[in-house]
Amino acid sequence: MTAAQRMALQYVLLFGATGVSLPFAGLWMRAQGLSGAEIGTLLAAPMLARVVTGPLLAVWADGFRYRRTPIALMGLVTAAGYALAGLSDLYPVRAIGWFVGATAMGVLVPLTDVMTLRLAARLGFSFSLPRGAGSAAFVAANIAMGALLLHGPVDGVIVWLVVSSLGLAAVAAFVLPAETVADGAAVAGLERFRGLGRLLVDPLFMTAIFAVGAVQAAHAFQYGFSAIMWKTQGISEAVTGQLWAFGVVAEIALMWLFEPWRRRVGIGPWSLLMVGSAAAVVRWSAMALAPPLWLLWPLQALHALTFAATFLAGLQIVERLTRPDSHTAAQTLSSVLSAGLLIGLATAASGPLYDRFGAGGYWAMAAMAAAGLIAAIPLKRRLVEVRPDPRSPRPAA
Repeated sequence: MTAAQRMALQYVLLFGATGVSLPFAGLWMRAQGLSGAEIGTLLAAPMLARVVTGPLLAVWADGFRYRRTPIALMGLVTAAGYALAGLSDLYPVRAIGWFVGATAMGVLVPLTDVMTLRLAARLGFSFSLPRGAGSAAFVAANIAMGALLLHGPVDGVIVWLVVSSLGLAAVAAFVLPAETVADGAAVAGLERFRGLGRLLVDPLFMTAIFAVGAVQAAHAFQYGFSAIMWKTQGISEAVTGQLWAFGVVAEIALMWLFEPWRRRVGIGPWSLLMVGSAAAVVRWSAMALAPPLWLLWPLQALHALTFAATFLAGLQIVERLTRPDSHTAAQTLSSVLSAGLLIGLATAASGPLYDRFGAGGYWAMAAMAAAGLIAAIPLKRRLVEVRPDPRSPRPAA
């Protein structure tokens, strides 16, 4: 197997797991008798804690010789955490298990992204190809779990997560390339923390990752409560899985078809971020009106812009604004803000919003996306000035 194929296999397992946890975790928690507020708290806790756990785990991961080692260890921790959540009937124990599993799963994404970006730059393959394979697995997991839940117990959600996590650990340990963390000796832990500190006080970098993070975090209400809400509208679990899958199919199309063309013609990350932000405002405003099933399909197709376009823009913006030896820390900080602090706050608020307003909770997500759009506007000139993208034929915003 080539390095790209090995990373694609890792993404298949990683997003095969999140393809079940994102749409169906709330449904599993509801089946355990939890309220909307309790579900929101359970989902939000590991996201909010990522402000601390993300940087700590990034510094810890960079202390190994090979990038695959911490990925394998986090796979095992993920499996153990989700297993504990599924085996206990006590809310505090379940909360601890979910916190551990979701925290470890959350750090696997930036660790895998950084490894793939490094390999892609060194070996010349496109990052979007293995990442797109993961998105395809996300689609398959959406559909498969939706079909299983029609006839099987909702506990299948937690079983799927445990098995997928064990597979992640095995592939990381025995299949992933032996890519080193550093070309020379490992950087001392204190210096890695100083690198994080320099990024935290960089106003341009922090503004950029806030803009990306706000748009990404605006998905919180959809992630936590779309399956529950659609079920109350009479939409089956199978159709819910298909709706999620359809959105990710659009995401794959953007990554595999549009993304190579974008880079060839020189459309820069700022333009991509602006389009994704505007699409998010439109999408969540429409979702707040509790649209009928026929309208949910085109709204789900906007996932290609609200998630994928914003995600790809964020990766490229972080690369432009940081030195190569800070990429791991920078991508982790970006993930901490978008997949941690901001989405954690949005998820915690989503529970009470759903309990009180139902679909009207999406208005808060539209406002968050608008905040990201506004923050991104002044970045255009600075992104062109900082460093042109060497993979584009001309400096692009």
